[in-house]
Amino acid sequence: MHSKTLTPTPWRAYAALALSTSLVGSYVGLSKLLLLAFPVFLLAWLRFAIAALLMASWLKPGPAEPALDGRTRWLLFFESFIGNFLFSICLLFGLRYSSAIVAGVILAGIPAAVALLSRIFLKEKISTRGGLAVLLGVAGISLVALTRDPSQGAAAATPLGAALLLAATFCEASYVVIGKRLTAQISARRISALINLWGLALVTPLGLWQAWQFDFLRPGWSSWALLVFYAATASMLSVWLWMTGLRQVPAAKAGVFMVFLPIATALVGLALGEQLGLLQAGAYALALAGVLLATWPARQGTG
Repeated sequence: MHSKTLTPTPWRAYAALALSTSLVGSYVGLSKLLLLAFPVFLLAWLRFAIAALLMASWLKPGPAEPALDGRTRWLLFFESFIGNFLFSICLLFGLRYSSAIVAGVILAGIPAAVALLSRIFLKEKISTRGGLAVLLGVAGISLVALTRDPSQGAAAATPLGAALLLAATFCEASYVVIGKRLTAQISARRISALINLWGLALVTPLGLWQAWQFDFLRPGWSSWALLVFYAATASMLSVWLWMTGLRQVPAAKAGVFMVFLPIATALVGLALGEQLGLLQAGAYALALAGVLLATWPARQGTG
């Protein structure tokens, strides 16, 4: 007899996950433009502040939502601190020392990072295929870190840049694992608003420190418009779409859609004039092979 058939996941959930990761990948590349106009902490602070205004109405709990208990409040804090605050800081600083294409290669290891964190914190067994995917991701990351040929210009990465982007990868993996638990109790819109508020609170001291000496008349209108787009996509739209899809899709299967993140990042990098060298192309292929190996659906057994 064949194994029990599960209810198909609505296509809207898959579309939400794919669009969310594509938006993340696009603003990873566009962040490099914003870093030319704003310092890192000020950029992060303005992002959270703008998004807080946009999502003010999302803070109200729904009629069927239970009151937040202590465990849920801590999960919200760690979801924001690790997956939002630390991810943004590591990503933005990492982009200062590497290209958007390199960032896409390293971020392609997120599904493998999810598998590794699941093994450490959830005691889940990593399959042979999952282990190979981790090795491919590490090989791709190592190849990027060793690429320091000045002739390749923007396509190179310093060891510091690669390390920061690797840290961002694990922050995002933590975001996936914690987010799955949160969606069982809180609506996607309220999760987005609450973790954004935590991010705003965490970065405010550093943001105000950089704002004190910043000339707010220096950035042009295009930089401010891009900042509003960045805030709306990074803190609001992409988070809401991801949590909406994650409510109906298992975390492991949701990792499949992370493949859109590095693809979108690389496309933006190419559009901005970056060049894809031979070593970066090899690293990109290794990392994407790891993504496909880690997330390819397993063959259903019989029972």
